[in-house]
Amino acid sequence: MFNRLFGKPKQETNALTTLDKLNETLEMLEKKEKVLVRKAAAEVEKAKELAKARNKRAAAVQCLKRKRLYEQQIEQLGNFQLRIHDQMIMLEGAKATTETVDALRTGASAMKAMQKATNIDDVDKTMDEINEQTENMKQIQDALSTPIGAAADFDEDELEAELEELEGAELEEQLLQPATTAPAAPVQVPAGRQPARHVPQKHTAEEDELAALQAEMAL
Repeated sequence: MFNRLFGKPKQETNALTTLDKLNETLEMLEKKEKVLVRKAAAEVEKAKELAKARNKRAAAVQCLKRKRLYEQQIEQLGNFQLRIHDQMIMLEGAKATTETVDALRTGASAMKAMQKATNIDDVDKTMDEINEQTENMKQIQDALSTPIGAAADFDEDELEAELEELEGAELEEQLLQPATTAPAAPVQVPAGRQPARHVPQKHTAEEDELAALQAEMAL
């Protein structure tokens, strides 16, 4: 376990060191490639200048040969760079895979430790205690809500019957009250027009009897 714990930082350091070394090598190859490109271009310019002179044709051909050699070296350096890029990509992928596996392993270990700390028997015991406390609290609340003293001797049926009698008496009283009519709203008469004459309405015998009864009750 300790070898694994202390071995991880070393492996990560080795991976980072290797990536740094590959980057340095890649930069060196790119610099050499730029130098060779400049040399090849210079040989082409020399060949052009020598080709203008009739007696310098052989020297111009030598310049082109050197240009070809430079181009071969440039192609070789390009292949080297491609291999280094491939190696860097593989190394970075392996490093990401290793870090992912380590993270998953750490999570699994933490989950295992939590499962050990939480026993199923302890969970069942805790739930039983919670249920017991809940039942006890319910019994206490029921005991507190039970009427005591004189209130405990009251008959609920008698109280309900009395309440129904009160409601019936209230309804009967409302039915016996005389009906009242709301006063009619005043009618706006336009200017220049005379209001129509009020024609007295004829009261029926029932209405006259009701009015006399109301006057007698007022006395």
